[in-house]
Amino acid sequence: MIQVRPALPTDVPLILRLVRELAEFEREPDAVVATEPMLESALFGERPAAEAVIAELDGTVQGFALFFQNFSTWTGRPGLYLEDLYVTPDARGAGVGTALLRHLAGIALDRGCGRFEWAVLDWNEPAIRFYRALGAVGMGEWQVQRVSGEALVALAGRG
Repeated sequence: MIQVRPALPTDVPLILRLVRELAEFEREPDAVVATEPMLESALFGERPAAEAVIAELDGTVQGFALFFQNFSTWTGRPGLYLEDLYVTPDARGAGVGTALLRHLAGIALDRGCGRFEWAVLDWNEPAIRFYRALGAVGMGEWQVQRVSGEALVALAGRG
C-alpha cells in the first residue's frame, strides 16, 4: 500500500539523503551543497520557501516530492511548481511516482492553482514517457534560464 504524507522536521535527514540520490541519478553527484539546517529552515522555518511530501510503500519510505507555489500573471492564479520528484530504484514501477503526482495535483486544485509544472532532463526518456502518460504536455518552446554563483552576484551589482 502506498501512502503519501506531509514531511515532518524529523524527515529532513531523509529528504537530504533522497536529494543526494536524485543528484547521483541526474549525473550531478557533487552539485548538492544543501545541508540539514538549510533544508530545515527552507521547509519548516519562519517563512517556509517550499514544502515536501514523503511516499511510503508498505511502511518504507520510497520517494519524495519537494514543491512550492508560484504565480501566473496570465491566469491570475497561483501555480504549483515541482522542484524534485524522486522514487528509489527498487520502487520504480510500483505506483509511487503516480501517487506523489496525484497527491500534488490534489494540492494544486485545493489551493486554486491554475497550473502544476515541473522540468525534466531531456535525456530522461522513461520519465518523459511517464509524464506524458499522466497528461503532462512538454513546453518545448520554453527554455529554463538560470543565473547562479558569481554570475548572480555580478547581475545584482554586488561583485
